[in-house]
Amino acid sequence: MLQNKEKKKDSRLMYIGSTIVLLLLKGKSLLALLKFGKLGGVIFSMAISIGAYALIYPWQFALGIVLLLLVHEMGHVFAAKQKGLPVSAPLFIPFLGAMITMKKTPLDAKTEAYIAFGGPVLGSIGAAGVFLAAYWLDSPLLYSLAYVGFFLNLINLLPIHPLDGGRIATAVSRWLWLVGLVGGLGVIIYLRSFLFFIIWALFAYDLYKKFVKGRNRNIVESVTASFLVPVEHLYAQGAIIPGPEHKRELPFSTYCKLEEQRQYVKAQWASMDFNGIITMPQQGIIKRVLVNGLEHQRTPEDYHIKINCQVEYTRYENDKYYDVPLSSRWKFGISYGLLAAVLIGMMYLVHSVGNINV
Repeated sequence: MLQNKEKKKDSRLMYIGSTIVLLLLKGKSLLALLKFGKLGGVIFSMAISIGAYALIYPWQFALGIVLLLLVHEMGHVFAAKQKGLPVSAPLFIPFLGAMITMKKTPLDAKTEAYIAFGGPVLGSIGAAGVFLAAYWLDSPLLYSLAYVGFFLNLINLLPIHPLDGGRIATAVSRWLWLVGLVGGLGVIIYLRSFLFFIIWALFAYDLYKKFVKGRNRNIVESVTASFLVPVEHLYAQGAIIPGPEHKRELPFSTYCKLEEQRQYVKAQWASMDFNGIITMPQQGIIKRVLVNGLEHQRTPEDYHIKINCQVEYTRYENDKYYDVPLSSRWKFGISYGLLAAVLIGMMYLVHSVGNINV
């Protein structure tokens, strides 16, 4: 009987997952009809999540989960506003939770940790409010919601990126990431969660890139871009158009847009009337910009060349980002431990008082 129930649950989850994928692929036109401000987007994604959860749980429980997630995300929003950082409205993703995105990256680990703390702190307060209501009304449903609320906030404290605990660890000690790497395996075994395995695997790969592959910061990386340039007027003037195998180094300048926090490289080739702007995938120290061949495209009406450019660079790591005063490290560390202990204690209390079966 238990196996049949599990099979039914798995098939329902597969159906829900495929439905979500279809919504993501085909839902652009639907979303276009619902552009009535940030609040509209929040309500729409909340409704989708409630409907998805309600396929498995009672609708009251589904509504409660989404509201608890909203409280958690608003904690991040309030914390970011206090630090003067603009953020997006919360976006709810069925069975993945909810998220906000910061429109500007924090300038230091201390600020990142403060914003990360906002979610589990306010989320824990919200779960505590549900617990008080459950105790007052003697409601099994509210007891279950309170337990889930405390559990979700506790899971978010695991020192694994992109969870809140992984961001808090940047202001305590990055050695906590190693704790998360090892402890995460234990959580995966306990929860048997494929989703959590994906999060853990991405975190492990990110650590590999940072601390194993990225130990040599002099490794030269590259990014490529192609530009279609009209040269009919140059050809008519008798200018020499280089051949397909032509290679050369181009003069360049680099700049950043603070509002986007992106780095751009502007390459120039005066004789071809070419000025190309290349968007960098991450901050880097630019070594040189090369032309790696041309593609001639001639028609009776016009004449273009496709310039294939390559930017060589080394990654820029801002070590000062992790410079957090020792007193702040202690404060974050103690608060981090206390919050985790409180959440564990509240889960035990809910389990004892509300007779929650886990």
